[in-house]
Amino acid sequence: MSSSAPSSAEPSPESPAEQVPSPFHRLSDFVALPRIGALALSPDGSRLAVTVATLDPARKKWRTALWEVDPAGERPARRLTRSAPGESSPVWAPDGSLLFTSARPDPSAAQEGEPKPGLWSLPPGGEARMVLARPGGVAAVAVAADTGDVVVASPTQPGGAETEADEERRKRRADAGVTAILHETYPIRYWDHDLGPAAPHLFWAGRLPTEEVADGEPPALRDLTPDALPPHGSGTEFALSPDGRLLVRSEEVPDGPAGHRNRVVLTATDDGDTRVLVDDPLADVYGARFSPDGRWVVCVRESLSSYAEPPDYTLLVVDVDSGAARDLTPDFDRWPSAPQFSADGAAVYFLADDDGRHAVFRVDLAGGDPVRLTADGAYSNLQVARDGSALYALRSAYDSPDVPVRLDPRTPLQDPDVLPNPATLDSLPGTLTELRTTAEDGAEVQSWLVLPEGASADSPAPLVLWIHGGPLMSWNSWSWRWCPWVLAAQGYAVLLPNPALSQGFGQDFVRRGWGEWGAAPYTDLMAAVDAAERRPDIDASRTAAMGGSFGGYMANWIATQTDRFRAIVSHAGLWHLDSFTGTTDAAYFWEREWGDPLAEPKRYEQYSPHRFADAIRTPMLVIHGDKDYRVPVGEALRLWYDLQKRGVPSKFLYFPDENHWVLTPGNSMVWYETVLAFLAEQVLDREWQRPELL
Repeated sequence: MSSSAPSSAEPSPESPAEQVPSPFHRLSDFVALPRIGALALSPDGSRLAVTVATLDPARKKWRTALWEVDPAGERPARRLTRSAPGESSPVWAPDGSLLFTSARPDPSAAQEGEPKPGLWSLPPGGEARMVLARPGGVAAVAVAADTGDVVVASPTQPGGAETEADEERRKRRADAGVTAILHETYPIRYWDHDLGPAAPHLFWAGRLPTEEVADGEPPALRDLTPDALPPHGSGTEFALSPDGRLLVRSEEVPDGPAGHRNRVVLTATDDGDTRVLVDDPLADVYGARFSPDGRWVVCVRESLSSYAEPPDYTLLVVDVDSGAARDLTPDFDRWPSAPQFSADGAAVYFLADDDGRHAVFRVDLAGGDPVRLTADGAYSNLQVARDGSALYALRSAYDSPDVPVRLDPRTPLQDPDVLPNPATLDSLPGTLTELRTTAEDGAEVQSWLVLPEGASADSPAPLVLWIHGGPLMSWNSWSWRWCPWVLAAQGYAVLLPNPALSQGFGQDFVRRGWGEWGAAPYTDLMAAVDAAERRPDIDASRTAAMGGSFGGYMANWIATQTDRFRAIVSHAGLWHLDSFTGTTDAAYFWEREWGDPLAEPKRYEQYSPHRFADAIRTPMLVIHGDKDYRVPVGEALRLWYDLQKRGVPSKFLYFPDENHWVLTPGNSMVWYETVLAFLAEQVLDREWQRPELL
């Protein structure tokens, strides 16, 4: 397809016999691509398990199954589980059993009400069986590496530590028709769900029963957190020592009247006795993992942001007995995450954004600078072989979705081989290149540029600027929700810049935009667009801008600052900063950066896009989900009204039951279809074609 005449939307009509150049040319093919989402290595290093999401037979939702991948890369991947509800959260026990969570029905028990995920065990060569259930389901599981002892997280009603009590309280609320929740502390919502009345508890299950144990005999559970954990996330971050004697977890504590921060605590699994291990009043501390001998814990320290300073990150190594901590990465000008010890305990591996990549690093406990082990790509789900022979991870990049790879534990700047798996792409509808330019203040701005097939000086491609969310993140990895190849398949070039506030370019690069979102981040984006438009294979007369979350804010800001673009798409964007700060699910976080809007209104007045609504001339597509509690739908409603009353050409794609991202297959297809139709109308001067199902 010529890049000078891209299609306006998904090719239609579809038929099984119709041939398309790639899955990205037809949205139904794109959403059906398999997606790897987790990785787990067996204790003996001989087996890898991954989760693979595919469409269910009705094509209305994704269903996740477990597959086995050969760590040696010799055997093809094979599927391990099949059920309609699907399976997730794989973790291996020392005996070679694969534990996972699933809402599949237990054939040995009567089922009542909506099924909740339970804990299942798949022994080597045997059949999966349920080994643990709770009325609120099992949300997460940890296994002691040496003993196989198990701890699970489960949402639990107040006073419902005992299974029967939890069931009884849930039934009483349901029978009475009560859905109300009484809150006494902030917050009350998290991302896309209401908090309470259930809160996560951690339950000690010990060693799960073997197949020889009497049928239906459940393990005795002991509540390790009888006072309940905060209900919005930290309750599912925990790890067991190799011998199972200690549980390390994040614990939320108040920070000001309506804020909170995290500290790290240790709980003895035999009696539930809990003591604080790391508590820093100026930081969040989390992500704790034990050393192989259980003597040390490594964790992330994230300094609390303020009006003057963005957060900064480092790794702490903590003596379990004394609580003495030291900084492992004091001079590392990147933000480390997901740390874990090497097999011999002499080093720590971690992940960090670095120059448009999300790389694997190694740092010795004895000291020294971290060594970057990977060249390109973005890595996650890092697994350390217990014999020290290899690392395993999922690797993605803008030219590859997540795939499992094997890494050498010491070699710098590797480009590892992909292990055989069920989700490797054969081809892409274009090429990926890297672009760098210089901003107004002399800073270098890195971008990724996706070029469609056929783009050239003789046939330049229209350009779409796609702005990332966060804002403290960067474009560095594959995204199914923000996939530039869907646009490239229709002939668009897609520019993915990392402006000020993006992480992976040093602390000063973040500071350039801190509290001033409409300043350096905006001029960086315009500098990146200028550089792209200077290319002969880009048509500078046909450009658009789009973004989600912080990218939606920037799309709104761009609309008020320039008319250089022919169309702007704003997904889940901030419009009225004061209103947003008061209604988002974590207001205290944003007030640290912008200040109290009543006491320190400067940044709200300078950089709230709604104050400059009269300047908008560019047609806009506004998109929002009603279940988005991070950027509440009121932002879109106010923006939509402000556009309509000013007569700005605009459309509003509203999802009553979607959250911040729009996740179901049907709505995801409609999202892309509407965006492509809007771009075709405004950028390519084609007649508007309303998506068929809207």
